[in-house]
Parts: sequence; C-alpha cells; structure tokens
Amino acid sequence: MAEGRDDSQEKTEQATPKRQLESKEKGQVSRSRELSTMAILIVASTSLFMIGDNIINSILRIMRNCFVISREHIFSVGHMTNALADAGANALLGVAPLFFILSITAFVAPLAVGGWVFSAKAVSLQWDKLDPLKGIKKVFGTNGLMELVKALAKFVLIIGLAILLIWLELDELLLLGQNGIRPGLYEASVAIIWAFILFSSTTILIAVVDVPFQLWQHSKQLKMSKQEVKDEMKETEGKPEVKAHIREMQQQLANQRMMENVPKADVIITNPTHFAVALLYEQKKMGAPRVIARGVDFMAQRIRLIANQHEVTVFQAPLLARALYYNSKIGKEIPAGLYLAIAQILAYVYQLRAKRKDPHIFAPARPGDLPIPDEYKKY
Repeated sequence: MAEGRDDSQEKTEQATPKRQLESKEKGQVSRSRELSTMAILIVASTSLFMIGDNIINSILRIMRNCFVISREHIFSVGHMTNALADAGANALLGVAPLFFILSITAFVAPLAVGGWVFSAKAVSLQWDKLDPLKGIKKVFGTNGLMELVKALAKFVLIIGLAILLIWLELDELLLLGQNGIRPGLYEASVAIIWAFILFSSTTILIAVVDVPFQLWQHSKQLKMSKQEVKDEMKETEGKPEVKAHIREMQQQLANQRMMENVPKADVIITNPTHFAVALLYEQKKMGAPRVIARGVDFMAQRIRLIANQHEVTVFQAPLLARALYYNSKIGKEIPAGLYLAIAQILAYVYQLRAKRKDPHIFAPARPGDLPIPDEYKKY
C-alpha cells in the first residue's frame, strides 16, 4: 500500500566508494559478454585473413600426406601411425598462431569493461545463487529480457546477412566444384574468411548496445537507500558519542602539548584572570612573534601557573590579551596590527632580563598606553 511504503528503503542513492570497493572485492564488476565475443570474433576473422595462407598450406600438406600413398607405404605397418602423427603436427603448426592470438584476446577483452579483478569470493560456492526463485526472477527480469533481445538481434542479423551473401555469391559458389583442389580450396577459403569477417562485424552493433546497458545495470545494482548511506557513514566515521570522545582526547593531547610549550615563551599576556596568551619570538627563525599557547578561565589559570613556575614574565594588558586571543591562532604569527604593541612589551621583557643579570642597570619603565587598532579590540 502507498501509505505503508518506506521511501528511505528505495535505492535512489549512487554507490559510495566503500560500496564500490566491497563489490569489486566480491568480484561483482560490470562485464559485457557481447564485447568479449565481438573482440574474439573480429580478431579471429582478421587473423584468418592475415595468416589464412599458412592454414591452407597446412591443410594441403595434410591432404597430400594422407590421401597420396605410395605402393611401399601401403604394405608398411607403421606408416599409418606416422602419417597420423605428421597430420596432427601440421594441423597444430597451422592453427597454433591463431590459437595464441585468440587466447590473448580472450584474456584481454573482458578487461575493457570492469578491469582486472581476482576475487576468491567470486569463485566460492554461494548457496543463494542456487535459489530457483532468484533464477526465475533473473530470467524474467530486465537482464533476462535484454539477453532475449540480444539473442534475437544476433539471429536476425546473421541469418539476414547469410541470405544476402548466398544470394549475391550464388554463381561463384556453384562454380567452386569445377575448379581443381588447390584453386577450389583457395577460393572457398577466401569466401569463408570474408563471410566470417562480415558476420563478426554484426557483433559490433550488439556490443555498442550491450556495453552501456551493462554499465547502467551494474550501477543500478549497486545503488543504495538513504538509510544504507547513513549506516555506512556511521560505520566509517563512528558513532556520535565515539567521535565526541575521540575529539575530547585529541583536545586533551593538544592542550598537553600546548602546556609543554609555555616554559619556552618570552611573555604571557593576561587580562589578568580570564585570558592568557603565550608568545615566543626567535629573531633568526621568525618574522614576527608567534602564539604558542592560549586559553580562557581554567586554561588561562594553568598557563599563568606554569609561567610562574618557570619564571616566565607575565604581563597584564586586558585589551591586548583579548585582542590576541580572538585574532590569532596557536602556531601562527600575531596579526600585523599588533606588532607595535607587542614590540613595546618584548622590549620591556628583554630589559627586565638584563636587569636580573646586572642589578646596576636601571629598572625599565613599564609600557602603559599600548597602541591597539580599534578593529582588534574586544570588550
């Protein structure tokens, strides 16, 4: 019933990369048997056209050796065995190049659609494929209908072409019996090869229709419902609570690494209780001071505590601390608009260090009115 229909279960979504990979691992890839048949037939007919003389010569040698027997060979016990062996060798040498070319074609042709796939799952016994009900559905389904159409099309094309060739070449075919063995065999072989080439060409029309159909059919079979896509995303990315836990752990590790950098700082800018930003400036390595730690409330308290333990200068500048916190990122240089204010603070910090080393140096004056552009001010 329409009201009981679940739209979420309709296969409306394209297959995800994960679904496509799983399908390939199972050996479920698009294949066109008509394309493989077309390739084998065309290569076979073309090969016969190119190396047909060798095969004809092999046939003539077999006929000469088997049907022309000298008087002494008639009474030879082992001649029949030797003649049979020679006939087999000549036949094998005649068709070996053709078989070699066809073997390569049969191996390479299926790779044109779907590529190379080897899957142990594909060759394993699967009981669901033995289900007769599923087999009946396949016979009367879209794929079965397509196979029926292709079979009828091949039958009509080949029968029609055969009738046309016989009608056009009827006189030539009737005259073959009046020729000698060698010219008659040659003429018959040429006629057969050209007929083979024309018959093989009809498979191109079938393959041109079958290849897009197989690609469409395979894509349709891999389609997923919206619920399947959601379930796969959950499996791939994890459940929300797991993801939240992972983010929490990542944040804890990031905070731990950040706190390990606080002792390296040149100065800690605070506001003084809610915000704290740690700055480091290495003149030879950096173009401008860089933020190596920052935090608010409890994190700011921890930054100040670590700074005091390692005797890092803490400088109270409420507006500047908020400006740095909201306009900078950890590991990045400070904004250009705050260069002048930070330069004054760093100069003050360096003078304090010099004072600690030499008590005779006058204590530096603490910078007061720091220049902070209005666009960086956060109240």
